[in-house]
Order: sequence, then structure tokens, then C-alpha cells
Amino acid sequence: MALDETDLRARWSAGRACHGVWNMLPGAVSGEVLARAGADFVVVDLQHGALVEADLPGVAAAITGAGAVPLVRTRSPLFPDVGRPLDLGARGVIVPNVRDAEHAREVVAACRYAPAGGRSIGRLSGGAEQPLVIAMVETAGALEDLDAVLAVDGLDGIYVGPGDLSLSLGLTGEDSRAELRAVLSSVIGRARAAGVPVGVHAYDGAAAAGFAAEGATIVTVAVDVTSLGAAVAHHLATARDGA
Repeated sequence: MALDETDLRARWSAGRACHGVWNMLPGAVSGEVLARAGADFVVVDLQHGALVEADLPGVAAAITGAGAVPLVRTRSPLFPDVGRPLDLGARGVIVPNVRDAEHAREVVAACRYAPAGGRSIGRLSGGAEQPLVIAMVETAGALEDLDAVLAVDGLDGIYVGPGDLSLSLGLTGEDSRAELRAVLSSVIGRARAAGVPVGVHAYDGAAAAGFAAEGATIVTVAVDVTSLGAAVAHHLATARDGA
């Protein structure tokens, strides 16, 4: 059964996990393949991926047609970068580099038409009247203001970026792994206590399952580039070992 943003919002609000994949490779075929794998949602990455805004109408349509919900990690938290994907087919946005609660309120406003916000009418392709709005927690400032961020009206969830958060907290070394993991667990626990859906970026199903076991419901189980590279490396090794 095809899902839309209202289904994800309802499931997350009920504490039910939804499983998605991260799309960094360009082209509608890539998005469709990921969606057809059984994902509930596919996140098109405009911040670090190889896709561009012009790809979005085709990619979003392909993801939707394959039964998943197209979300976009925006290029930045700037007003035009948040709103533009919503005009090109995204059913929601995951916004990076959100600084604090006041910034999160600005992000929400950029996704809502007046009088609730400042989003401009002019949708070109697909999209949603009430798109999902998810703020990334990936800086020390956002972590310090987390309780206020979780209380922002209209925010559908938070999504933790462990890589940038570890840089911001100075926890990048191997000997800091346990401390960082404790921080991630704390964020999940605080979000759950506030009744706010939460996710932590993961690159494989095992890591994703670990976060889900702690209560994360925005569950990213794979990144296309990483999964493709790992699968090809495995098959190459198998073939060479058998030669």
C-alpha cells in the first residue's frame, strides 16, 4: 500500500517505527529502486548527495509511484532552500544545521502557508499542503537547547546527525565512541519523553535496529552509496576467492 506524509505523521505520533533509505545517487531510477526495496520513505539528499533541485520532480514522482514517501534533506536551513523542494515534489523536509529552538520555529514557518507561516504559494509538482518538518540536531548549540527544540509547535520530529554532532562536541576519536553513543541514547530518551518522533542517521540495518530498540521511530536503515559499495566489494571478494 502506498504511503503519504499523513501516514508517516500518524505512525510516528503513535510511536510506530517507519523504515527508510537515504538517496545520494542521481536519477529517478535510483529513487525508484530504493522505494521498491520496501522502504516507507526515501530521503533525497540535496546537502551532500549528487542530486540537484532539477532532479526532484522526476525523482519524487518515481518514489511516490513505487509506494514510498519522498522526503528531502535540504541544502541548508535558509528559507529558499527549505521551501524550494516542497514546490518540486517533496512531501517533507529534513533540515540540517538547525541552531536552536528559535531557528526551528523559523524552519517550521518556512514550510507553512500564511497565516501559520511564510511559505509562498507556487507549487510546481506534487508536494503537500502540510509537509513533514524534521529538524536535524547536529550541533552543540542545538543539543544544549534540545528541550526547547522539542517543544516547538509544528515540528514533526528531530533527526540526529552523529557525524557533525561528534565534531561539534569534540567526540570524534575512537576512544570517544562510547561517550557519543551515550549522547545519542540521551537524545532518543528525551525526545521520547517529550512525545516527539526521533531518528538517528545510520548506514546499516544493525545500527538502525539498535536505535529503534531504544525508541527511535524515524529509522534510516541504509545509504545507497554505502550499500552499493559494500555489496559490490562483497561480490568481488567472493568471486576472487572462488577463482
